[in-house]
Amino acid sequence: MADIFQNGEISTLHRLRKGDTERLEGELEMFSRIRPIALVIPALFIDLKAKPINHILSQISKVRYLNEIIISLGKANKDEFREIKSLLSSFNVPASIIWNDGENIRELYHMLDKEKLSAGEDGKGRSAWISYGYVLSTKSSQVIVLHDSDIVTYDREMLARLCYPVANPNLNYEFCKGYYARVTDRLHGRVTRLFVFPLIRALKKVLGGNAFLDYLDSFRYILAGEFSMRADLARINRIPSGWGLEVGMLSEIYRNCSLKRVCQVEIADNYEHKHQPLAEDNPETGLNKMAIDIAKTLFNTIASMGLTFPPRWVHTLKATYLRIAQDYIAIYHRDSEINGLFFDRHEETLAVETFVKGLGIASEEFETNNFWGSPHIPNWNRVVSAIPNFFDLLKEAVERDNS
Repeated sequence: MADIFQNGEISTLHRLRKGDTERLEGELEMFSRIRPIALVIPALFIDLKAKPINHILSQISKVRYLNEIIISLGKANKDEFREIKSLLSSFNVPASIIWNDGENIRELYHMLDKEKLSAGEDGKGRSAWISYGYVLSTKSSQVIVLHDSDIVTYDREMLARLCYPVANPNLNYEFCKGYYARVTDRLHGRVTRLFVFPLIRALKKVLGGNAFLDYLDSFRYILAGEFSMRADLARINRIPSGWGLEVGMLSEIYRNCSLKRVCQVEIADNYEHKHQPLAEDNPETGLNKMAIDIAKTLFNTIASMGLTFPPRWVHTLKATYLRIAQDYIAIYHRDSEINGLFFDRHEETLAVETFVKGLGIASEEFETNNFWGSPHIPNWNRVVSAIPNFFDLLKEAVERDNS
């Protein structure tokens, strides 16, 4: 259910009317003549064989305002690449696949490594980054929109609402973040609810007033993977290659945009996609690793702004985070009670205990100057400065694979 509350440093655009898709799409068709729109979908082959993608593609096939669609495909062999290519052949707009495991794209990654411009390990960050480069290389779109490939509750209204704030030249936004609730018979989004929100509040207490943390605290769903931005931002933003992607992207937007040009938009009443395991005993996978990467990205960003962490800050931060997170558990329990949702206090507490340990790992690496666990990929301006014809090479590589 929508509200009209404006919180924090950025504009919040609410979903006040349902069933407004046709009006939004009609206006977007006009806006797209001025600001052509590219849709980027990073995906593993296994995701493109799962049930949600057929519904997603059927919804996208009804859209008339997109200029191009880019699927950044990971973990796929040659036969699997051809299978996905066939799946996209009936689209009414140009649909290109960036085959990250193909010889042509691997050769470009190797070239970047030789120039000490590594794009990092295979993952969503690298898949998104190479897609932005391809959009810049074609020079045919001015707006880049990204969403995931595993959205169970996908509706084309989501895409329209995500595009609208940046595509509409009258609104003058440069970056727009999607937000939504994540609820089935229980609350989901544990890393957001029980780690990121409490951690930001804890950092504000430990470090004192901080404009960057106030900015992050304005977002209703920091880890949402859906956003739109002006293509020019893709040239200058540096993003992490690991799980810190969403926080790292917001950090770069903070550095490179006026906050008056940043907004968040409610794209759906509810949102459901696949869930990661907690992996409480393994800091190298699952939500455990996600939390560690996010913490490292946050610590690095705060330090890069010239803030000095006080003595014994790690002990204080862990204790403060734990207390705030425990309060959040109680709040979410009450929220679940009034809405008749299932609530497992033990599982929620186990998640918080896991995240406390992850904070210790992240802060230890930070303190020993070994906190580059989620290194930032170089921005595209730096890449083309070192390799002036790289955009041409990238465009040719994608076209060779798709021909």
